[in-house]
Amino acid sequence: MAGRGDPPEGTPEGLPGGGEDEYRSVVFDESFVRAARLQEFSAQERMGEHARAVRSLPAWGRRRGARQVLMLILLVAMAFGTAIYLGVRHPYQVPQAKDAAPLRITMIPLSPQGPVPGDTPADLYAHSPAAQFRVGASGITLPGARRTKNFSEDQVLTALTTAKDYLVESSLDPDVLTGGAVRPVRLLLDPAQLEQFDQSISSPAGDGRHAATGWLVRYDPAKVALADPHVRVQGTLTVAEAGPDALEVTSDHTFAYALRPVGVSGPRANEASLFTVRRELHFRFDREDLRQHRVELLVSYVQAGPQACSADASGTLRPLLAGQRASADGPAGTDPYATGQATAALCGALAPRAQPLP
Repeated sequence: MAGRGDPPEGTPEGLPGGGEDEYRSVVFDESFVRAARLQEFSAQERMGEHARAVRSLPAWGRRRGARQVLMLILLVAMAFGTAIYLGVRHPYQVPQAKDAAPLRITMIPLSPQGPVPGDTPADLYAHSPAAQFRVGASGITLPGARRTKNFSEDQVLTALTTAKDYLVESSLDPDVLTGGAVRPVRLLLDPAQLEQFDQSISSPAGDGRHAATGWLVRYDPAKVALADPHVRVQGTLTVAEAGPDALEVTSDHTFAYALRPVGVSGPRANEASLFTVRRELHFRFDREDLRQHRVELLVSYVQAGPQACSADASGTLRPLLAGQRASADGPAGTDPYATGQATAALCGALAPRAQPLP
């Protein structure tokens, strides 16, 4: 570092001794002179009417500094304007809210033609068509994923796995089946369908739009409990394009549940019975749904039994348990003169072969 008396560019070249030169304090190089802030008037200039012997040089350094500050302000303004522009026009804009088609629900109770068989869960499964079904999520198998005209193989696989996740949460989760939980299912739904879902849960109705059991499988925990948490499952998943911006997945699965009564006594209080639910669901996935790992549910077609035709299964499924029979009552009446949403009371007969054989 130069000393206090050094010129701005260091020790002048050619001076012997460097810092020890005795004339160092009075000898200045050209750079030192150029850096001076004061300049003496020449002899000719002093002959004029000048009251001062020296003049101040223009503060080029200050002007350069002011210019640099101005340039910095301009750069900051340009950066700020660019940020605003990109925030408005960037290619990854937040998607606009969309209107999803409402879920259409068809619920068909299957009425038994005799008393409901009762036994241990293992014997019930062994003597029923569900004997060869897989247990739990392993029964929901995925087909091979292949790219389509407008979607990659990874996107097709995402649609299939998301549909499977929905089936697992809505059909196999014990907290959903008998615990009243709905959050695991709700988290997988497209936000545009949440209002319909919430209304179906809080105020279920058999109007083809707001049956909670169209969205998920659930039982009344005050009346029914799972006799075996290992639900048996078998079915298929298929996927197809529904245009350049959407995929549709169709699921068709049969679920067999071993159930037992709650809060009853008697010789058959501990006997289990088999309850079968067939769910055919149609899912739609746009590109945002694929990115967000969520589903849009279009159609829910459900057959479930043994149930009485007159039972209202819109809020919870109402299985007939071991030893019980269906009443002689038919399905709830349908009034064709009623205004508002048209409803249709449907009921089917449960085939004897669908029940566990003795």
